[in-house]
Amino acid sequence: MTKPINYQKEVQILIKWAHAYYVEDNPIATDEEYDKLYHQVLDYEEQHPNEVATDSPTKRVGGIIRDEFTKATHIRRMWSMEDVFSIEEVGEWLARVEKTEDSPTYFCEPKFDGASMNLLYENGKLIRAITRGDGTIGEEVTDNVCTIRSVPLSIDYKEQIEIRGEVVIRKDDFEKINEDRLKNDETPFANPRNAAAGSLRQLDSSVSAKRKLAFYPWGLGENTLDHQTLSTKMAYIHALGFLSPPYTQECRTVDEVEAFYQKLISLRDEIPMMMDGMVIKVDDVDQQEDLGYTVKFPKWMCAYKFPAIEKVTQINAITLQVGRTGAITPVAEVEPVNIEGAMVARATLHNFDEIERKDIRIGDSVIIIRSGDVIPKITKVLTDRRDGNEQIITRPIVCPTCESELLNEETLIKCQNLDCPDRVVNSIIHFAKKGCMNIDGLGNKIVELLVKQNIIKNILDLYHIKSEDLENLEGFKEKRITKLISAIKNSQGTPLSKVISALGIEHIGEVAGKVLALEFGLNVVAAEYDKIVAIDGIGEEMANSLLEFMRVNNEFVLKLFEAIKPTVEEKVEAKENAFKDKTVVLTGSLSQSRSYYKAILENLGAKVSGSVSKKTDYVIYGEKAGSKLKKAQDLTIETLTEEDLLRLLEKES
Repeated sequence: MTKPINYQKEVQILIKWAHAYYVEDNPIATDEEYDKLYHQVLDYEEQHPNEVATDSPTKRVGGIIRDEFTKATHIRRMWSMEDVFSIEEVGEWLARVEKTEDSPTYFCEPKFDGASMNLLYENGKLIRAITRGDGTIGEEVTDNVCTIRSVPLSIDYKEQIEIRGEVVIRKDDFEKINEDRLKNDETPFANPRNAAAGSLRQLDSSVSAKRKLAFYPWGLGENTLDHQTLSTKMAYIHALGFLSPPYTQECRTVDEVEAFYQKLISLRDEIPMMMDGMVIKVDDVDQQEDLGYTVKFPKWMCAYKFPAIEKVTQINAITLQVGRTGAITPVAEVEPVNIEGAMVARATLHNFDEIERKDIRIGDSVIIIRSGDVIPKITKVLTDRRDGNEQIITRPIVCPTCESELLNEETLIKCQNLDCPDRVVNSIIHFAKKGCMNIDGLGNKIVELLVKQNIIKNILDLYHIKSEDLENLEGFKEKRITKLISAIKNSQGTPLSKVISALGIEHIGEVAGKVLALEFGLNVVAAEYDKIVAIDGIGEEMANSLLEFMRVNNEFVLKLFEAIKPTVEEKVEAKENAFKDKTVVLTGSLSQSRSYYKAILENLGAKVSGSVSKKTDYVIYGEKAGSKLKKAQDLTIETLTEEDLLRLLEKES
C-alpha cells in the first residue's frame, strides 16, 4: 500500500474512536470506518515495523505466547479490605473512624466482583501489569492486559504511578463466552469473576484479547498526585482515559451511606458488571494516613457486602476436614445447588458448637447462603420439614485420618499428631507455596506422592531429600529431580518473616511474620506474651496462637531454622534524639504530607499515632488544627508547630 499521509495522526484517530466506543460508550465512528482505518494502519506497520507506535491499537489483538508468568513486586502493597455485612456493623466501623478523625467525608462506590490488577505507568507509558498476588508480589500479565481496550497504553501524565482496579467481564459478554465454550465442548466458567481471572492467566495473549475484559480503577499505589482527597485523585485518573464507575456518592452519615447502599442494591440487575457490595473509604488523604493500617487491611476503608443469596437444599452427609494446623472442621455435604452461577455442594459448619446450637442433623432441609468470596454457610434449619429419619451429629473423639485421639477444647477440636497424613500434606503444601517458601515444582500432587511413598513425613524432611530418593518415582527423570532438589536448596536463606508465615500458624500471615521477625529474630520461638501483644497490630488472639504453636513445636522449629538458616533482618536502633521512643500525633494542614513526616519520625524511633491520649508526648500541628490540638492543650501535652518540628529535625541531621 502507499504510505498513509500521517501515520501518527491516524493512530491517534483510532485511539480516539476506540476510547469513545469502549470507555465513553458513545461511538463517534461506524464499525466500517474503524475497520478500514485500522487495516490501513496495520498494513503500514507491517511494512515499517521500526516505526510502530507503542500505543498503537493494533497491539490490542495479542498474539504473544509465554511459557510461564514471571513474578513482579508492587511498589506499594495492595491491601485487602475489612468486610461488614449489616448497617449495625457499618455504624461500628464509622464510630471507630470518627473516634480518631473529626467529621470525615466518606467516598462510596460499587465493589465489582472481578480480578484485582495493578498498572504501573512511567513517563506516560504502561510499563507493567501485575495481579494482586499476596499483596506484595503478583504475576506479571502485561501482554494480556494490553489487549484490554479500556486500559490506556499511554497517558498524559509523566510521573511514576500505580493505578489499581478491577478487571471484569460484563454479564452479557460472560453469557456469550459460555455459549461459545459449550459449542466447543469446553467447560463453562462458573461466574464472571472466574472468567476474568482465567482470561488474565492465558499464556497466549490472543485468547485474552477475545474475552472482552474491562478495567475499572478504584485506587492508587505509588503516586505523587497532590490532591487532598481520594475522590479528586480518582476523578483525575478517569480524566486520563480510564473507565469511571456508573455511580459514586459522597456521604457524611451512616444514613447517607445506607441510602446509597440500598440504591446500588436496587440497581444491581441494571448495572452491567457483577457487584458484590459497596466500598466505603475515608476521602481525605491525610485522614487516611492518620488512621493507618492493621496487619491485614487499611483502617480507612471497608467493603459493605450485599445481602447473601439464599437457597434451600438438603444435608446428605458430614465430612470432617483436618486443617494444616490440626483443627477439625465439620463440612456439610449438601444436594448441589446453583448460587449466582456457582454450583455449591458443600457448606462450612465452622465447629460443633454451632451444630449443637442450630440443632443441625444429617437429612435436614436447610437454607444456605453465599455472598461474593464468603464460604457458603447454613443459616437456618427447616425443622418443620423433618420426617423423623434425620441423624444427630456427634462430636468426633478420634481423627478421621490417623485415628489418634483428638484434643477437645470446646469450640476447637484438634489433631495433635504431627505425623497425621492430612496435617502433614496440607502443612507442606502451604509451606512450599509461592507466598511462603516458593519451592518451585513442589505442587500439591508431588507433596501427596512424596508423603505417600514415605520419602517425607514432615516439612523438615524436605531438606534431607536426596536424588536417589526420587529416581524410582513415576515421571521423575534426571532433569526434574535436579530442578526440585535445587528449588528446595534455593529456599535456604529465605527471610525469616516468610519462614514464620510458611509454618502455617493460625492468624499469623506474611505481614505479622514480618513484624515478629523484625522484633524477635530467631528468638521468636521463645517470645513472651507481654512482648508480643505490645507490638502494634498484633492482638491477643494472634499472640496466643503463636505461643501455643511454639509450645507444641519448639524443638521442631529450632531444627527447621537450623536446616533453612533463614536470613534475619536486623532491627535498626535509632540513635538518641528528641523523638526516640516518643508518641507523636500530626494534625492540621502541613506543607508536606503527613506520610512524609511520619516516615521521618518513625526512622527516628518515634511512634506516630492517629489519636491524642495521656500517653502522647508531642502534638505537631499545622493550619486549621482542630480537636486534637485542643485536647493536647487540655491534657497539657507539649505542642510543636511545623516550624518547631523542622528546627528539631535540622538539629538531628
